[in-house]
Amino acid sequence: MRKEHKHKGWNEIKTNDSWAIFKIMGEFVTGYEKLSKIGPCVSIFGSARTKPDHKYYKLAEDVAQKIVEHGYGVITGGGPGIMEAGNKGAHIARGTSVGLNIELPFEQHDNPYIDSDKSLDFDYFFVRKVMFVKYSQGFVVMPGGFGTLDELFEAMTLIQTRKIETFPIILVGKEFWGGLIDWIKNKLLEAGNISPKDLDLIHLVDTSDEVIDILNNFYKEYRLSPNF
Repeated sequence: MRKEHKHKGWNEIKTNDSWAIFKIMGEFVTGYEKLSKIGPCVSIFGSARTKPDHKYYKLAEDVAQKIVEHGYGVITGGGPGIMEAGNKGAHIARGTSVGLNIELPFEQHDNPYIDSDKSLDFDYFFVRKVMFVKYSQGFVVMPGGFGTLDELFEAMTLIQTRKIETFPIILVGKEFWGGLIDWIKNKLLEAGNISPKDLDLIHLVDTSDEVIDILNNFYKEYRLSPNF
């Protein structure tokens, strides 16, 4: 039997929203307190559905190991798939391995490669996204779905509108991402909806060595220090 859906009244909605503010504040405070201590990190995004025997899982693991070997920690969404691969690579390389978990009705569960003191749980996507942006020195975007695209375009928009400082956004997998880049060039750029320089916000690569070269060259060229 289908469960009946009860519609909330306006007063009940207003009351729930008011109390939700305190929970939101609590998530921000906890996130700021814990993540401000982790040091410079790079976020790795990608599908939760990617299996351990898939080439992109193995590539994400390799990328994470090399990121750690070059002095950064790794932040992921804390779940399975590409997120697990990122944390696993950081764990194997004995580096900082952070997981920003989100409560979802499916897919999401903690992976076992997150440092025990660096696993955070969030109810709100927007709070979690603030943590990714604020405490990351760069975004490595592996093949993924809607969530991965959300993080990608959020970061690009914030940099484009100068709401945050520029940092490297690296798409890994030319075969997967090439069509999207072509669409951005052929549709958005040609329609005048973005500027040619906006294309410089993203890098398209295939290997872990290319990821490291972009990160190192960026911070060497701009002489930037960690963003906190």
